[in-house]
Amino acid sequence: MSIVYLNGKFLPLVEAKISVLDRGFLFGDGVYEVIPVYGKYFFRLIPHLQRLEYSLQAIKLKNPLSLSQWQSTLQQLIRFNNGLDQAVYLQITRGSAPRDHAFPQKIEPTIFAMSNPIKPVPEKWRIEGVTAVLREDIRWKYCHIKSVALLSNVLLRQEAVESGAQEAILLRDGQLTEGAASNIFIVQKGVLVTPVEDSSLLSGITRDLVLELATEAGILCEERIISTKDLLQADEIWLTSSTREILPVTRLDDVQVGSGFPGVIWQQVDKLYQEYKEQVRSGLYGN
Repeated sequence: MSIVYLNGKFLPLVEAKISVLDRGFLFGDGVYEVIPVYGKYFFRLIPHLQRLEYSLQAIKLKNPLSLSQWQSTLQQLIRFNNGLDQAVYLQITRGSAPRDHAFPQKIEPTIFAMSNPIKPVPEKWRIEGVTAVLREDIRWKYCHIKSVALLSNVLLRQEAVESGAQEAILLRDGQLTEGAASNIFIVQKGVLVTPVEDSSLLSGITRDLVLELATEAGILCEERIISTKDLLQADEIWLTSSTREILPVTRLDDVQVGSGFPGVIWQQVDKLYQEYKEQVRSGLYGN
């Protein structure tokens, strides 16, 4: 039976309850994180918790737990649940209060965390690549906040699924931002390129690691504006996220990307990424 954490207590998922007046339920007034676990060891826990702190500050909500308290709580959570490889989801909302748009006074935040087995990436996707569709970025202007208000992302991902694709790649004013639930990289003439971090996209933990690994391997990397033309002429396109890792896009809107197979640079960086994961799983990087 799955065990979750809710407001200071560990309890079975079926017993976890929150008020219908919770502002996360009524307004999407909250933030979240998803943290992979390999071999019971967290994948870049500190950067995830630092991003959580950033999101909380952005919505003017004080972090209810210290760094050490988060570490202890999440360690207990993964011990309570089965599986060496897990995906921990944590969410903080402003709490429960009578419905009013303005922040209520003297309110206790709702703190929730759960863990589920990580679904392995289908081997077919790694061998053949995945399909993506281009869509207009219809989301709000604060995408750097990891908000629980994800309806636009949900609708965009659903459009991709209904088109037989695995992801929607988003454009705003003719420039690449990110995917519905991923960061995007392209390879152009041997250079690995990704959009500059700003309020139009979320700073991805996996994105940052990919840049680190590629730079250490001597691959030239750039963070810059990527136009629609750049995207359509790219030799390789990648999706990155914590649970889907690095996925090569081999078809975009039914048009072949590059050779139509995962590219050479993707193969090189993915190999480095898988090696890094194994080091996490062995406990080399701790938590």
